[in-house]
Amino acid sequence: MNFIFISLFPEIIRSALNESITKRAIEKSLISFETINPRDYLKIKERIDDKVYGGGPGMLLKSEPLMKAIDDATSKFDRTESKIIYLSPKGKPFTQKTAETLASEKNIIFICGRYEGIDQRIIDHYVDDEISIGDYVLSGGELPALVVFDAITRNIGGVLGDHASLEQESFSGGLLEYPQYTRPEKMKLGDVPKELLSGNHAVIEQWRKKQMLGITASRRKDLLEKIKLSPEEKALLEEFFDELEQ
Repeated sequence: MNFIFISLFPEIIRSALNESITKRAIEKSLISFETINPRDYLKIKERIDDKVYGGGPGMLLKSEPLMKAIDDATSKFDRTESKIIYLSPKGKPFTQKTAETLASEKNIIFICGRYEGIDQRIIDHYVDDEISIGDYVLSGGELPALVVFDAITRNIGGVLGDHASLEQESFSGGLLEYPQYTRPEKMKLGDVPKELLSGNHAVIEQWRKKQMLGITASRRKDLLEKIKLSPEEKALLEEFFDELEQ
């Protein structure tokens, strides 16, 4: 899978993607990435930003250099096999389901905005999806693009060493993840739950499911409301809250 980041600050992208899981995925040729800087399309001494029509605070990225950067990016792939994403607080909320869907794309181009954003005509003409990673404003689109990139690439076959771990992470199946523990078994902060030490896989799975249901109900009721619980799951959820009161 191929990624292109259109950014005024490409070093933010390069420094993040040349580490850890991403670096190994690149070395295995599972993914590739490239950065394109709109500043490279400016005339000598030309500014990259300009005033907003109608007045108001802040500046917008100039349209001409951004358009040339996008055109160069799209020329590298078949446009019908490419998706252009603009990171914006006005975009649709990014979810695990969106990440899984985007993982099936062949080529993704991220437009990382700066200042007050970009000209609406560029969004209307080029952008396939506007995505927001949360209800807050950041200084630029680089960090949101990296968040979306990371969530997508984890769902590409071979990127993670153990694909089964994807199935047990938060939001897989609509629930938050269960608590996890490692050695030592006993420490001053507490002991590992006895169910995890039982060696009985059925007991362990039931405990984990109970924790997932309870934690989701406690922290993200909106997620639980989207799921039709079975009688067994309802009983586990009731048991979770009963144990809290003990």
